[in-house]
Amino acid sequence: MNDAPEILLAHHLKALKLPTFLREHQKLARQCAAEDVDHVRYLARLVELELIDRERRMVERRIKAARFPAVKSLDSFDFTAIPKLNKMQVLELARCEWIERRENIIALGPSGTGKTHISLGLGLAACQKGLSVGFTTAAALVSEMMEARDERRLLRFQKQMAGYKLLIIDELGFVPLSKTGAELLFELISQRYERGSIMITSNLPFDEWTETFGSERLTGALLDRLTHHVNLLEVNGESYRLANSRARKAG
Repeated sequence: MNDAPEILLAHHLKALKLPTFLREHQKLARQCAAEDVDHVRYLARLVELELIDRERRMVERRIKAARFPAVKSLDSFDFTAIPKLNKMQVLELARCEWIERRENIIALGPSGTGKTHISLGLGLAACQKGLSVGFTTAAALVSEMMEARDERRLLRFQKQMAGYKLLIIDELGFVPLSKTGAELLFELISQRYERGSIMITSNLPFDEWTETFGSERLTGALLDRLTHHVNLLEVNGESYRLANSRARKAG
């Protein structure tokens, strides 16, 4: 019968969704007894452990929901490999205040210069700041939208995309879009205008975006919306991937 209070406590803690409390309370009680810590400080420590663990789990859920192809932080980005990239600007953007202001980022530069790594790093920073993030490539996004339109669930898909505080669209310009695809992407970006942030990476300078969208009028209207509140990152230099590969081989 001596186990009854412990069983009841475990039941209540599960009902209240306090798994860290349940896991740590006995160990911490012994520690606090040995240190002669009073019950208020004991409870304060337990609650702090629960809060830290809860925040960690929430960050993990946001990272999973973002569908990043890989989890990369800015700490692992070699800024010395791309000297033209403004490191201070990137680190300032990692504070995520631009997302609260509903601004956009456009990262331009040749393939392999680390644009995707930077977008993943900024996406991860946003998840850690408690913001919802969605990651996709331009080709995958257009393909999903066309599929959703054919299955008459485009509105639902657009709502889902609008729900993200930050939507990252990687690799714009790698594949030319069909007329319908370009129009659907334009519509999605227009829906987020001044309502939510977008980060776009592209290997094409702005004057070549017409090749992707197939229409000067559409491209002009799109750039008007994207560049109204924009942070521009110029990621130019030798291929970051190539340099890394060479360094590994040399090592």
